[in-house]
Order: sequence, then C-alpha cells, then structure tokens
Amino acid sequence: MQSMGPEAAALLEGWLKSLLGSSATAPAIGSLNWAGVGAVLIFAALGLAAQSIAAAIVRSGARPRADLDADPTVRPHVGRAVGKPAYSLIWIATAYFMAAPLVVALGPSAAAATLERMLGDLLDLGSFAVLFWVCYRFTSVLDERLQRWGARGDRLAHNLLLPLIGRSLRILLPILGVIFALPLLDLPDRYGRLVSKGTSILLIIALALIAFQAVRTLERALLLRFDIHAPDNLRARKVHTQVQVIGRAIDAVISLLALASILMLFSEVRHVGTSLLASAGIVGIVAGVAAQKPLANVLAGFQIALAQPVRVDDVVIVEGEWGRIEEITLTYVMVHLWDDRRLVLPLSYFIEKPFQNWTRTSSELLGSVFVWVDYTFPVEEGRAALKEIIEASPRWDKRFWNLQVTDSDARTMQLRVLATAANASQAFDLRCEIREKFIAHIQEHHPQSLPQVRANLNPS
Repeated sequence: MQSMGPEAAALLEGWLKSLLGSSATAPAIGSLNWAGVGAVLIFAALGLAAQSIAAAIVRSGARPRADLDADPTVRPHVGRAVGKPAYSLIWIATAYFMAAPLVVALGPSAAAATLERMLGDLLDLGSFAVLFWVCYRFTSVLDERLQRWGARGDRLAHNLLLPLIGRSLRILLPILGVIFALPLLDLPDRYGRLVSKGTSILLIIALALIAFQAVRTLERALLLRFDIHAPDNLRARKVHTQVQVIGRAIDAVISLLALASILMLFSEVRHVGTSLLASAGIVGIVAGVAAQKPLANVLAGFQIALAQPVRVDDVVIVEGEWGRIEEITLTYVMVHLWDDRRLVLPLSYFIEKPFQNWTRTSSELLGSVFVWVDYTFPVEEGRAALKEIIEASPRWDKRFWNLQVTDSDARTMQLRVLATAANASQAFDLRCEIREKFIAHIQEHHPQSLPQVRANLNPS
C-alpha cells in the first residue's frame, strides 16, 4: 500500500511527458518538474471531484431532522453517519497522492524511501482513525434508533434494556470494527503489534464498562418497585442497601478481572506473577497484615448488607451528630448531617461501635418536649391547651400524645410532652412547634407560673 502513491504518480507523469514532450521535464518547483506539478494538480482535481460526488450522494438522501426521525428507511441515517468520515478519508487520500510526486522526484534514494514509508504510514493511520470514526457514528445512529423504538414500547425496555444495548454497541462495535479491519490496513509490523495490543486492551476495558453498565441496569430494574422517598420506606431502604453493597462488590470483582486480563497481555508481567507464586507464603503473610483493615471493611460491608444494622436513608446518631445514611460503599458510609455536612465513616465503625438508629424498624418516632413551670401552673388547663396545639398541627400523625409531670425540685416542676410523628424530620419540627406554642400559651395566660424564685424577707 505504501508504494501505491508513487506508482500512480510515476504513471501519471509518464503520460504527461508523452503528451507535453520535453517541456514536461523542465524544472518547475525545487526538485519537481512540470510533469510532477501537473500530477499534483490532477490529484487535487480528482480529490475535489470525489468530494463533490460524495457530497451529492449524501445530500440526495438527506432529510430535515424532524423528517429523519420519522423516516423508517436506513439510507438517510447511513448517509448521516458516513458523510463526514467519507469526506475526511477522501482528503487524506488526496493529500497522500499529491505528495507522491515528491517521492518520484527524489529518485531511487534513501530520502525517497524514507518519505515513501512516512507517507504510507500516515495514510494507514489516517484510514485507521476514519474507520474508528465511522464505526462510532454508526453505533450512535443505531443507539438513537433503539431509543426511538423503545419509546413506542414497554416502559422497562425503554428506560433500562434498550439504553443498555445502545451504550454497549456504542462502546463495543467501533473496537470490533477496528480489530477486524486491521488485516486490511496492512500496517507495518512495528505499528501492527502496537495497535493489536492496544485494541486488545481497549476491548477488555470495553467489556468491563459494559459489565458495569449491566450491573447499574440490573440495580435500577430491581429498585424500580421500591420508592425510598415514600413515607413508609422500611422495605425500600432494606432493598436499596443490599443492592448498593452487592453492586459495589460486583464492581470490584469486574475491576480485578479486567486488570488481571490486561496484565496477562504482557509476557513480562506473567513472568513476575510466576516468581511471586513461588514465594506465595511470604507474600501472603505480608499482604494479609497490610490488608487487614481494608479486608475488615469489605467483610463489614457484607455484614451490613445481610444483617442491615444501617440502611440507606436511615436516620442515625453517630459521633454525637444527627444525620441520614446517604451512601454505603465497600469501604465507607457517607452520613448526610442535618447542616449539610458529610460525615465519612469506615464500614467497620457500624459493626464495632455503638450508634443510634432511629429508623431501624420503622420511620415513625415519638418526640418529647420538656418544660419547667412553677407549682402554681394548672396542669389540666395546660393539657387542654396542649390538645388544641397538637391536634391542629399537620406534623402530628394522630397516633398518640400526652402531658405528664415527670419531675420536680424545690422551685419548679417538670412537664414532659410526648407526641408522635411519621418520621424524624416531622418529629423534630413538631417538637419545636409544641415548645414554641406551649410556652407562648403560658406567657399569655399564666405568666405568674413561669419559673421564679421566692424569698421571705423578715424585718428584724
């Protein structure tokens, strides 16, 4: 393929010399004679003609975007995919042939051989890049067609299965196209081995990416029926936690398999692996000691997935902070605190240390409010006022409330108000509302019953 350009240039120059006679051999530009300049111009004209013909073919099948979406035929979509790569390939080939007369002008020399080899390599690499581009654009069009087809069908297929197929084809087909086309490109050995190993690595990475996407798709399919934002989301939180942890474990296995497959492509790494296996005892001990903490976290992840002391969206008190479990990975748990800070804790924390889980069995909570008043406060009247406050609040879930005197000292008595709410956020807001309105009631109707200090002054 590398000699195709110089051979065509030599034939064309010979034809021009026979047509123009001795004037064609006169020097024109540098080492080029007029026959060489004519060959360059003819190649440029052929390139322009090929570009015009290709553009006309593409335009003949072109459609407006709205009509293209509704067109069931394949031709306009193929034209849209092939058009720009075809133009690029035409001009790459044109540039190659236009430079070929320089090789002829240099004659049989080392410089001519070097230039010929360099032009052939550039043509091969350019063709390789255009082929990759064509495959990518074809898969993009195919992905769009799958999306439109799925939009007319089942919701699950549209949202999950067809996007997975489209993305997988978009990743895999260009690489497979390049692999199958490599023999046709006739690359030199020094480039062929490099490109072959590179495409093998890309293929392994592509398969790993498809496996990751398949895991995400399976997760979404499993979680479709479990709304974690529902008021009673206990079952949903259980499933979300299990799916998240198991999904991260599968991701880790896929990553390890992909990395091992890539390393096995290199013979040097295989030799290193053999020598490491010979000393597996020592390496195993060192690795076991070094990886004790990470392995403990991984095992803790499986314990959390099975026993579920915490789940995604659980309300917890950890390290004296109130927050929700936002994310559970294979190594850490992300807690979203009430003031939008994030507390990152290792998984082993929830196995080894005590913590509070307010939503372990249900999201419903019993909130408490404590108020200190004077002994003159009428408790029954306060209980009636509290009944109006609580029953008028939309945050109360209508399960239970009460008011009790739970403690007393020399100056005051302690009133404890209990009220239920559907979840932790509602319970906090309900407690604040009760506290504000009950204190306001005492200030307005019984200001003398606020805590006060009594003293008897005896004149003497």
